[in-house]
Amino acid sequence: MQKEIYIFRGLSSEDHKSFTDRMFELADALLEKCLPDTLKMSLTTKRPPAISVIPFKKDKIAVFSLSGRKQDCSLHLSGTGGFGGGYQVEEAIPVAYEKTWEDRSPTPGVCLLTLFHSKPNLDDERFISRWHDGHTPLSLKLHPLWNYNRNVVKKMISDNAMWYDGIVEEQFRESSQLLNPLVFFGPPLKVPWHMLQVLTDTRSFIDMKRIETYLATEVHFKS
Repeated sequence: MQKEIYIFRGLSSEDHKSFTDRMFELADALLEKCLPDTLKMSLTTKRPPAISVIPFKKDKIAVFSLSGRKQDCSLHLSGTGGFGGGYQVEEAIPVAYEKTWEDRSPTPGVCLLTLFHSKPNLDDERFISRWHDGHTPLSLKLHPLWNYNRNVVKKMISDNAMWYDGIVEEQFRESSQLLNPLVFFGPPLKVPWHMLQVLTDTRSFIDMKRIETYLATEVHFKS
């Protein structure tokens, strides 16, 4: 499915609460000005654990996903503090949860938000093949994923944006399923082997020097 993604970064003067409040206000503005069919946001609402096998970034970030907008809102968004770019993406959801909670309520569990670039010198066809046909099945096999939202960036729709090749949101029912390596890479006796499999596979198609991973919370505003 074709959709748009907009990225916002926290300001140096903001703590997580003020950043979250500002992003909720922005979500309401998007609903009013863009008139989308759907709108959701994944954002960092707190600092990640100090120690983790996943190299979480400490920066504040919000990723808005919208589809079926009726009005162009790029000019409004680009003037908002912390605006990081707008992108047209192709979405796929290899595994999906059944949404039973109300809009504006946080999705249960936690979200692993990842922004990444293709490995240097890897052509587009090989990159997509490794990602879609190799890494996605491996992730679904090894990790206790509840929802997997995979977005291939097709083009930038704003000026001065940083290019990304992929934006992925992985949802887990419980925080321990992501933060406890014995569960995330489990079962326990297979954790070292599974960690090696994932690392080797990821390095085969992603530029590991520029990958960004965040511990996020997902919120649907219009589902």
